[in-house]
Amino acid sequence: MNNIEILCENTGQRHPCPQGETLLGLIERCKARLPHRILAALVDHRLKALSYAVYNPHTIRFVDISHPDGMRTYQRSLSFLLQKAVHDVAPHRTLLIKYSVLNGFYCAFNDNHVIDETLLREIEKRMRELVAADIPFTRKKCPTEEATNVFMRNNQPEKALLHKTRGHFYTSLYGLDGYYDHFYGPLAPSTSYVKVFALSMYKDGFVVRPPHPGRPDNVAPVKVQPKLFDVFRENNEWVKIVGAHTIGNINKLIQRGQIGEIITVSESLHENKYAQLAEEIFLRRHDVKLVLIAGPSSSGKTTTSKRLAVQAKVLGLNPVLLEMDNYFVDREHTPRDADGNYDFEAVETLDLPFFNEQLHDLLAGKKVQIPTFDFHEGKRFFVAGKTLQVGAGDILIMEGIHGLNPRVTQSAPDTLKYRIYASALTSVSIDENNRISTTDNRLIRRMVRDFKFRGYSASDTIMRWPSVRRGEEKHIFPFQENADIMFNSALLYEMYVLRYYAVPLLLQIKPVDPAYTEASRLLKFLHYLEPISPENEKYICPTSVLREFIGNSIFD
Repeated sequence: MNNIEILCENTGQRHPCPQGETLLGLIERCKARLPHRILAALVDHRLKALSYAVYNPHTIRFVDISHPDGMRTYQRSLSFLLQKAVHDVAPHRTLLIKYSVLNGFYCAFNDNHVIDETLLREIEKRMRELVAADIPFTRKKCPTEEATNVFMRNNQPEKALLHKTRGHFYTSLYGLDGYYDHFYGPLAPSTSYVKVFALSMYKDGFVVRPPHPGRPDNVAPVKVQPKLFDVFRENNEWVKIVGAHTIGNINKLIQRGQIGEIITVSESLHENKYAQLAEEIFLRRHDVKLVLIAGPSSSGKTTTSKRLAVQAKVLGLNPVLLEMDNYFVDREHTPRDADGNYDFEAVETLDLPFFNEQLHDLLAGKKVQIPTFDFHEGKRFFVAGKTLQVGAGDILIMEGIHGLNPRVTQSAPDTLKYRIYASALTSVSIDENNRISTTDNRLIRRMVRDFKFRGYSASDTIMRWPSVRRGEEKHIFPFQENADIMFNSALLYEMYVLRYYAVPLLLQIKPVDPAYTEASRLLKFLHYLEPISPENEKYICPTSVLREFIGNSIFD
């Protein structure tokens, strides 16, 4: 057998190896050492399971749980371990992995059967037994019809429907001790790799918590998020009512020619939510003088503030809009992150003393000269005549990522504030046990917007995203439960529209680009969605939050 040469990025060295060697075997051959157990590898920037065999020269980087793709591999393996344990302990129940809360994933049964502590401990005990047995995760390809029959036997009709609507000849099945399922990425080699986890009761279900990203030997601590959970559950119930709670359902509706109806219903729901927000502010009009709209990147804050202002006017209020972004410090004074890059998510990007001075004056009824920030030049400047004044009966609406941080508006009494947290909290799932990450939703939104309006490539956005996420975790998410109300800006249909714009951008990323790994992952997900024609955009109203990202917003 001929030898081939492997470049191991972890060691920076080239190593000869026989054709057909698995990545698992290459770990020792390359003497690759990482702080934690290796879970998978990037082969020419494509994520592969350690069972993957190499037959040609490659560049390989092994990843552990401290790497985003390593963490995703761990989480997929953990969810399969959980499913198998549920199957063994409660064979007539189907596990639903719903959404990300409390530093973990909220789970329930499909028949709304209430899970008690006794049953949860039995499930956990079975998981520990499977880990101790060190059972391998296997993978095989089979005809899609055979795979869908497996899913139906598992009582997973949504997964079966998804693969029927995809129209592929073959589907990959992962196996664990005779139980089979499908996942959207590789798993760890065996159950012994998934030792760190915790299960805890929550509401009518439970939360499974994986390791902490920064301390992988420890389970992530519980993060209490009742408001976030409630908005997830509310929207989840709504999408079930309209029969579009999974990708397979929506694919089927689109194939029937119902995309226009899906868009119209989704936009009507949003309009109703904006009206409810305005009504709540109207009821508090004698106390509230300052409405704060905050949220992470690409959450639709700008459109939310403007649509809310329109609804407030309908009720007879007089809203005055102010953008926090115009109070950024000049670029050279922007703080930097641990990598030396500008940390645009840090609260210190705002000139807090100057902002609070102007906020105090505005709430006192004074006329102030409002600054403008030039993002291309990275400079703040003033335009003659650009002033703002808040009258006695007016309401000041401000939007910005740090709106819920008390430091930002410390010059205003809390009794005058009404706080709104906006984010794209995706309630549609891929299937019974595979979620659509809200982070991915926002990343795809931002990628499309950055290309269309800011001149950035998809690669630029992807490479910048880890820094954005670190900043959000540090500066934004800790304050989200400060909100008086949470607004879900995600639209039922939006990923189908964004697919049209995002796929060509992602396909431009070459294999040698470090962004290729993430581009491949996003492309794999987007290809599960039924393509729709751009002519269907005619159904999207000009005030839609999606217009903020694809263009032609009436608020531009």
